[in-house]
Amino acid sequence: MSTHKPSTTSPSLSNSTSEPAEHTHSTVNELAQSLNKIISEGRNPDSLNIDTLSTVGILRCINNEDAKVAQAVAQEIPHIAKAVDAATISIKSGGRLIYIGAGTSGRLGILDAVECRPTFSVPDSLVVGVIAGGESAIQHAVEGAEDNVEAGKTDLQTLALSQKDTVIGISASGRTPYVSGALEYARSLGCFTGSIACSPNAAIFENADTSICPIVGPEVLTGSTRMKSGTAQKLILNMISTSTMIKLGKTYQNLMVDVNATNEKLKARALRIVMQATECSEDAALTALSGCDNKAKVAILMVLTGQNAEQAAAQLNANDGYLRNAVNESE
Repeated sequence: MSTHKPSTTSPSLSNSTSEPAEHTHSTVNELAQSLNKIISEGRNPDSLNIDTLSTVGILRCINNEDAKVAQAVAQEIPHIAKAVDAATISIKSGGRLIYIGAGTSGRLGILDAVECRPTFSVPDSLVVGVIAGGESAIQHAVEGAEDNVEAGKTDLQTLALSQKDTVIGISASGRTPYVSGALEYARSLGCFTGSIACSPNAAIFENADTSICPIVGPEVLTGSTRMKSGTAQKLILNMISTSTMIKLGKTYQNLMVDVNATNEKLKARALRIVMQATECSEDAALTALSGCDNKAKVAILMVLTGQNAEQAAAQLNANDGYLRNAVNESE
């Protein structure tokens, strides 16, 4: 859930003033040709006249394309599951789930990572988002950062990457050198690696143990991969982190029972959670919460089993924090 400021080494593939003009021209031509082969960079025949439509027509066109995203993601569930299982094993073994990407993809990784702490009460260091170009790239474009192969490796080294960690590389086009460099390094250490891209045969798939490739088709605005591709990536990242936390025992039924009530809003949420999980009265829930320092998971077990706070906490610990197992053990 933390962000990481990468190294400031200059991009290995970026153009400099000393670079021969003919070499620069050749590089640009090669890149243009490679983009022609990427599905997400193609022109969408259903939006060719989008600039002539009314406001409602534009919105319907965008919405019609967005409707295709969920089904594309559904096709990738078997591959997403591998990433979830690997992340679960990593965290249980003392490792981390690390997202790494550039531009929109990097920002989406950071967004998913930072939301884990308030949602599941886990340390900031457990789910980490890394973006090419560092913290400033969250709000501003950092020229050439995504082209730096070595920076991807360097940024993971700065995090003291270990074999216990799971690393997920994110790139809409699948060609981002920064992400490729990171995945190659991670795999060399024996980490489980996953990659998310919206184009088949993506370069970042080469060093991935599981490749997640939702084919969302060309964007409404050609090449604007913050749209359907970005939506697909966000859905997948939500699935990975949420499913991992469920498998780690952070939920009971479909309730976020690991919330620690540290402010008034969270205290109200914890109260509702305890009442929903146990179907008890508000007074009973408040009494239980006040007796266990507002820990919803402990309070639920107290209400369901009649135990005091110390007993309930001990039983939860004996079941590695899995509330359902603790409840079943008491029946």
